[in-house]
Amino acid sequence: MTTYDLATFGEGQIRLTVGKGDRLCTTTGLRMTAAGSEANVAGLLSQLSRRTTWASVIPTTDLGTRVMAEYRSVGVDLSHVIRTADERIALYFMEPGDGPMPARVTYDRLHTKFREITPDTFDWDSLLDTRVLFVTGITASLTEDTAKVVTHAVNEAARRGVEVALDVNYRSLLWSPQRAREVLEPLLDKVSILFCSRADGAKVFGLDGDGPTVNRRLQEWTGIRHVVSTDATAGVYYCGEQGCQTYEVQQVPVVDRPGAGDSFVAGCLHGYLDGDVKAGIGYGLRTSKFALTHHGDLTHISATELEIPTTTDIVR
Repeated sequence: MTTYDLATFGEGQIRLTVGKGDRLCTTTGLRMTAAGSEANVAGLLSQLSRRTTWASVIPTTDLGTRVMAEYRSVGVDLSHVIRTADERIALYFMEPGDGPMPARVTYDRLHTKFREITPDTFDWDSLLDTRVLFVTGITASLTEDTAKVVTHAVNEAARRGVEVALDVNYRSLLWSPQRAREVLEPLLDKVSILFCSRADGAKVFGLDGDGPTVNRRLQEWTGIRHVVSTDATAGVYYCGEQGCQTYEVQQVPVVDRPGAGDSFVAGCLHGYLDGDVKAGIGYGLRTSKFALTHHGDLTHISATELEIPTTTDIVR
């Protein structure tokens, strides 16, 4: 038996969010929460009784401790996190926006120790004692070094027979579509489940069309066993060993948007770990709705809540 169901690594961050109706240049207060795409996925899965671990490089500062506390509180194994001396931690500022004003992110994540990681930074014998390795394009985008580590991790996982889940999660503020394709495309033949939105399929891999078309073309082109694509509120699409299917997205009032995509991915992986990606998509649609209706990048939810019927009543 492996030590973990899912192992992952990425940069821990602090998100500072402007209040609704305000701008970063005028606000007098910011809401502080911990953030990290990979950690969010591990954190939600941990709450669903999966054995997860997250590796990173985190400073021994109050802000670093705040990030550690967030994910430790939901049961993520942090034994692979390397603590450094008084260094800076990555920050990002979020202006939520409200139509017609779009949301806007301002990154402040240069010169962190995580950006200097190499393939020798982590103990792969221990970290890859897992059923699934989860990686994202966000970590690959940060520096040449982090891209090399993502590549090394995927190759090592494949060599050891560990299944790989990849979330393209393209961020235009972090790298170009050309560079994203250059780094990610060579990894695709080692991936068992791919998460790639319709927009990312077009931008990064040049696959145009509507959601179902891009999803199907991604699966046919890559041969990956399971491909899951999102398209904002237009729908979710699956193509792979379980056939092809379109899922309706139910819109909910949005309290806080960041982390909803990670929540969806985690729900899908919960089903994937049980051998049923389609059931996982159902979980993901539910967890992402929960994510949109409360503050913070990490979704706090239980397996019991996933089973309850949708209701506006108080759960007593």
